[in-house]
Amino acid sequence: MRIQGIMALAALTIAAPAAAKPAKVGQLAPPTVITTFDKQKVDLASLKGKVVVINHWATWCGPCKAEMPMMSAFHAKMKAQGFEIFGVTTEDSVQPFQLKKVAAVLSYPLARKLTGNGYPILSGVPTSYVIDRKGVVRYAKAGSFQPKEFIDLIVPLLNEKAQ
Repeated sequence: MRIQGIMALAALTIAAPAAAKPAKVGQLAPPTVITTFDKQKVDLASLKGKVVVINHWATWCGPCKAEMPMMSAFHAKMKAQGFEIFGVTTEDSVQPFQLKKVAAVLSYPLARKLTGNGYPILSGVPTSYVIDRKGVVRYAKAGSFQPKEFIDLIVPLLNEKAQ
């Protein structure tokens, strides 16, 4: 009986999913589920074939607020080509109901939560991760985007064929 218990515990340990390692440029994107403010759950795996940006930001962050209008305008223009952005607010930002005005003017959804620890805030906000159509992390960096830098990063990825 004791051996069976140990074997059952060993089987559970082997079958338990490993914690996602942090995203690393050049490697497959770690799995995550994004929970938007309107309680939609988006599995990153369901977005394969699209170019995806996960952008951590905070309401108190000036560079974050400066890049958001540019990112939103670009997203609105390129969404039909398979481009998605998720703006993930930090826990120290204001409550979701207080962000309704911001959410209303953005072309992309705001999110409060990602499952796992695959997309940590690096050395501060904003922190962005860019995932290509094949599900590979192509960019992971803290710091805000300048418009040309953002366009130069995203357009070539959108020009790649979806598989």
